[in-house]
Amino acid sequence: MTTSERAKMTAGEWYTCIDDELEALRVAARDALFEHNNLPPRQRGNIAPALRALLSGAGEGARIEAPFHCAYGFNLFLGDRAFLNADCTILDTAPVRIGKGTLLGPNVQIYCAEHHREATGRLAGLEIAKPVTIGDNAWIGGSAIILAGVSIGEGAIVGAGAVVTRDVAANTTVVGNPARVVTPR
Repeated sequence: MTTSERAKMTAGEWYTCIDDELEALRVAARDALFEHNNLPPRQRGNIAPALRALLSGAGEGARIEAPFHCAYGFNLFLGDRAFLNADCTILDTAPVRIGKGTLLGPNVQIYCAEHHREATGRLAGLEIAKPVTIGDNAWIGGSAIILAGVSIGEGAIVGAGAVVTRDVAANTTVVGNPARVVTPR
C-alpha cells in the first residue's frame, strides 16, 4: 500500500511537496486567501468566510488582518481573541496553534516545513513538517520568525525581528537572532 504525500506530511515523516494532491490543497488555500485579502474590510469581517471555513478552528473574536498568507489553512488553530496583524505568513504544513489572546505583530512568519539538508533531497522536493504552538496571551513582535517545531509558552514575549529557533518558556522575553532570553528591567 502506498502512503500519500499528505499522509506522510501529517505523520511528520519526510514527504515530497511536489505532489498533485498537495498542490490542489494549496490552490484551495490561495483561493480562500484571495477572497480574504481582497474583500473590503467591512465585508471581510474578522476572517473572510472562505478562509474561516478552511481553518481548523477560529475562536470567538479571532482576527486576521489582510494581507495574510498560509500554505494550507487546515492546520491553523486560533484561540479566542487571537490577533494576526497585516502581512503575517504561516506555512502550516503541520499544526500551528495560536492561543487565546495572543497577538502577532505585522510581518510575523511561522515556518513548519524543514527542507532536506542535501541538495538532491531539496531538488526532489523533500520536506518534513513540525508543529508550532504559541500559548495563551503571548506577544510576538513584528517581523519575528518562528521556526519549525518551536513551542512558545503562555505569556511569553518575542521581540520584534527575533528569530526563534528553540522553545520559549512561559512568561519569558526573548530577543535577537537567534532569540535569547533577556532579563526584564
